Amino acid sequence: MKIATFNVNGVNGRLPVLLRWLAAAQPDVVCLQELKAPQEKFPEQAILEAGYGAIWHGEKSWNGVALLARGQKPEETRRGLPGDGDDTHSRYIEAAIDGILVGCLYLPNGNPAPGPKFDYKLRWFERLIAHAAGLVAADHPVVLAGDFNVMPTERDVYKPERWTEDALFRPEVRAAFHWLIDQGWTDSLRRLHPDETIYTFWDYFRNAYARNAGLRIDHLLLSPAIADRLIGAGVDRDVRGWEKASDHAPTWIALED
Repeated sequence: MKIATFNVNGVNGRLPVLLRWLAAAQPDVVCLQELKAPQEKFPEQAILEAGYGAIWHGEKSWNGVALLARGQKPEETRRGLPGDGDDTHSRYIEAAIDGILVGCLYLPNGNPAPGPKFDYKLRWFERLIAHAAGLVAADHPVVLAGDFNVMPTERDVYKPERWTEDALFRPEVRAAFHWLIDQGWTDSLRRLHPDETIYTFWDYFRNAYARNAGLRIDHLLLSPAIADRLIGAGVDRDVRGWEKASDHAPTWIALED
């Protein structure tokens, strides 16, 4: 079973890239972030014609998350992260697919830091940690996947000394990620590639992709109940080089059936 996460940076504007990748990679489950489309503008028909059922949580101009499943429609279990009824951002959606609970998330960027946006990021992270604790306690097979907007270690960022004050790399954010991992979650890519330089995002500026000046901010975390099924993990790096591509590349894992 192949599960992927892909920040598409605009699902309608990048639809040809998404469809091309789906046809080539044929993932079984896909978590999409940054749809940048209201609920009624999600390209459901094109996704269906590509062979995928979909659920999505849209938002005009910004944010937005979706779950796709090959040959079926995901069974939605949650829309929105619990803990703050006033938070209207479309950043979390969860569904059951073939016996696995998949949570798709788009964690806030948080810049500029310090400031209100950074405070919101930390509060959202705290809510994610609380929800994730419940998922682990339930002892179900769970995958938490998406754009976490955090580089966990210096190995996950090109020239880390330049990022020390950025909201994606500040100590508070990295600590929150490690608190999450300490619940028992497995960082899939690092489990199988502990020492490799792996990036999932390259800025559009300063020729970052060609220089491989990237960040690893897209993650797939596995609960203890499913971690031993991990048999593969990687990044479809070449997709970032396609015409009109997202600044992220699809990141994926393979699980033993």
